[in-house]
Amino acid sequence: MGALAQPQAMGRFLVTAFFAVVFLQSALDKLLDREGNLAFFGDHFKNSSLAALVPTMFWTLTVIEATAGILCGLGIVVGDWTRGGFGVAASGVSAAGFALLCLLFGQRMAKDYAGAAVVAAYFAVVLVGLVLFAIGS
Repeated sequence: MGALAQPQAMGRFLVTAFFAVVFLQSALDKLLDREGNLAFFGDHFKNSSLAALVPTMFWTLTVIEATAGILCGLGIVVGDWTRGGFGVAASGVSAAGFALLCLLFGQRMAKDYAGAAVVAAYFAVVLVGLVLFAIGS
């Protein structure tokens, strides 16, 4: 095991934990405050071509976020961070990337460019995490 093995393992763990927190909280918030979140989405997309799709987008995003959060959470529990046993965690980080692409698309369609820039920063964390998984396998 090289000198970088432990920092790489810690990096993989931290990225996975980060997205477990982000997407489990976001999915739970959407489920627990459905009406408030639907109202926010409706207002956010009211002037876009996606306005009629808000309920479908809301539920689709909730499922994708829950999937990413659950996979990342499971990856934390079952991940062998030092020997390459992190298929579930890497899948969770990949799902997080997909969720973020969905969010980026929505932000751009709503012409919320500042929000899209924030999503881009999160997406950079996904890319760093995937590189750490790739060099650790």
